[in-house]
Amino acid sequence: MAGTGDELFLNRFVKYQNGIYLVYTEFMDQADFETIICETIAEIPKKLQDKIQNVVFTVEPEARQPQQNEIKISHHSLLLGLYQGVPLTKRGINYSLVPPDKITFFQKNIELVSNNEPEKIRKLLKDVVLHEIAHYFGFSELEIRKLENQKAGS
Repeated sequence: MAGTGDELFLNRFVKYQNGIYLVYTEFMDQADFETIICETIAEIPKKLQDKIQNVVFTVEPEARQPQQNEIKISHHSLLLGLYQGVPLTKRGINYSLVPPDKITFFQKNIELVSNNEPEKIRKLLKDVVLHEIAHYFGFSELEIRKLENQKAGS
């Protein structure tokens, strides 16, 4: 119904979380989101790209409770990305014939944190991609946060 305002509610849903109602508006479709992920990976130096093997990158609308519990995320935080697997630094000589590692990005959470602003979504998603790939390479959460803080300070 054009002109009734109904069109303002397309692609929106409301979720009750931690005592508040959150209104989500999906900004970009999943294909555009995935394109940013691919572009970010392509920007990684080739020497490091070549070491990223047997990894599946996925996009999900939001984190499920088991995923949030897996990393003990607080009830007031939003999970933006998740690395599941065995980091390169923890693999032994007999590491083979295993299912791929998985890096998941949670689109609605990233859009929410970015206030659905295209450039903010792009920047945050790139940061999350690099953050999760750092886990793949064996960096701990603390080490990654230190690097991110150093980058922000320079």
